[in-house]
Amino acid sequence: MIDYQRILNSISQDALNLADRGKVASYIPQLAQIDSKKYGIALMDQDGALYLAADAEERFSIQSISKVFALTKAFQLLGDKIWSRVGVEPSGDPFNHLSLLELENGIPRNPLINAGAIVVCDMIISQFDNPKEEFINFVRELSNDHSIDYNKKVARSELQTGFKNFSAAYLIKSYGNLQNDVETVLDLYCHMCAIEMSCVQLVKAFYPFMNQGQCLKGTQHLNAKQVKRVNAIMLTCGFYDEAGEFAFEVGLPGKSGVGGGIVAVLPNKFSVATWSPGLNAKGNSKLGMLTLERLTTETRLSIF
Repeated sequence: MIDYQRILNSISQDALNLADRGKVASYIPQLAQIDSKKYGIALMDQDGALYLAADAEERFSIQSISKVFALTKAFQLLGDKIWSRVGVEPSGDPFNHLSLLELENGIPRNPLINAGAIVVCDMIISQFDNPKEEFINFVRELSNDHSIDYNKKVARSELQTGFKNFSAAYLIKSYGNLQNDVETVLDLYCHMCAIEMSCVQLVKAFYPFMNQGQCLKGTQHLNAKQVKRVNAIMLTCGFYDEAGEFAFEVGLPGKSGVGGGIVAVLPNKFSVATWSPGLNAKGNSKLGMLTLERLTTETRLSIF
């Protein structure tokens, strides 16, 4: 039997002693204020046992991790229809790159880059009268935690500075792949990215992705085929143009965010989340990447 708590304690202690923690994202003003010394890790096994260390219960801006929730909600609502409007291939480009949109007629390469998540938000908006309320309630349901909410200051900060996201949305709109107003779509998108959660809340919310689509309450959110699809997209597209490196070093499906969070799953074994705000050159948490590489190495557990 693996002693997850001992391993997390050891990894956490070593990580907190590292001097090079990367650089906190500064292009979103609210994120630039975060203490770069913060670090947390949590793991939940299939039985629901929870293990945590350091700042695992402190909430942070999950940013692009929320794209997995959006994809799941759209998949739940619309099934395979979503793939007519967004692809499933790795982009090989930074998360906010625009060049492929013109080459591919406004169809984003995958749902985990900004352009793809914007299209997914458009799909969700078309299904509800109050999509922001529906979306946050969905995240609360996944994690069985009704205290989770948007940080409106962060959402406002992103709306005021997200010029590339507006450019992508208008470009997609020009190809007829957005059904709603750009401003409405970006409002949901920026609020979605501004959700605040802790590592503990994230491992609970990602429990369905390692448990055949079933959350801690026993609700079936996706079927087994859909979960397989989501996990495959996380493995190949969850880390922007560093997805191959993450697969190579860590060997788990996962998703990162520029708030410094990373969540990953090993089907039928565990979900794990880390948080360290300092990012590497590719926009992924520097200590988070090191943490998860060490976890899969020490436990000898990965999909490979």
